Amino acid sequence: MRVFVTGATGFVGSAIVQELIGAGHQVLGMARSEEGARSLAATGAQVHRGDLTDLESLRSGAAMSDGVIHTAFNHDFSKFKESCEADRRIIEALGAGLAGSDRPLVITSAIGILAPGRLGLEETLANSSTTANPRVATEEAAGAVAARGVHVSVVRLPASVHDNGDHGFVPMVISAAREKGISAYAGEGLNRWPAVHRPDAARLYRLVLEKGAAGARYHAVAEEGITFWEIAAVIGRRLNVPVEAKSPEEIAAHFGWLAHFVALDIPASSQRTREQLGWEPTGPGLIADVDHERYFKAK
Repeated sequence: MRVFVTGATGFVGSAIVQELIGAGHQVLGMARSEEGARSLAATGAQVHRGDLTDLESLRSGAAMSDGVIHTAFNHDFSKFKESCEADRRIIEALGAGLAGSDRPLVITSAIGILAPGRLGLEETLANSSTTANPRVATEEAAGAVAARGVHVSVVRLPASVHDNGDHGFVPMVISAAREKGISAYAGEGLNRWPAVHRPDAARLYRLVLEKGAAGARYHAVAEEGITFWEIAAVIGRRLNVPVEAKSPEEIAAHFGWLAHFVALDIPASSQRTREQLGWEPTGPGLIADVDHERYFKAK
């Protein structure tokens, strides 16, 4: 299968490219720079030049492929709502390139759009009437292209996709602890983050591409929920700084915009994903992976 991958040089996307090539697929990876194009070519992938603002390049990439995996997203959280609405347009463009065929489109969403404080399930629908999280635009767009006959499936990623090269929420929390000299957590620290090792997530994307059901949602969740206190504790030990509870007001002052994510309680199940696709994560857990020197090298 020839697979068009957006975000092919990113943290998750690059692992997906390796997984696909290792399984015998051909990859057409989108690259916006010469550096990205060179790194993609070195993996054995073909290069499709373009970026997220060039909707025609997205449509053409999809049109010349047997399937699409969409992982690209602008993670500038100062423009989060705008990025989410841009993702809506991107998915619509990719869907247009696949219209009238059974070629699969696999898009990336987030566990964080589900209601906090309860175990998130794959069958739980998310739209603007159930959450104020702007990222729900992604799943609304999936519904819109599905209504036009596109074979679209959704992979929801957890709060932490961890591995060497991680630049997500955990490294941000580590940076805050290093800067402030305190590894902080909210309240009793019992709020939970789901997590997955990056190669396990990449394998799930391949399985969804190969045999995912149209309209289905899958959870790339290896661990249903690690308490934030556990995360703070390993960070405090590694940095040799105190581990301290903070009130909601103090957490906001300590973490800034990151405070919202630090306090999230979003455990999630992947039972249905495992049963339907035969996906079984094999990588290390979040705490074991973070408890490693590579996560604490000063950047």
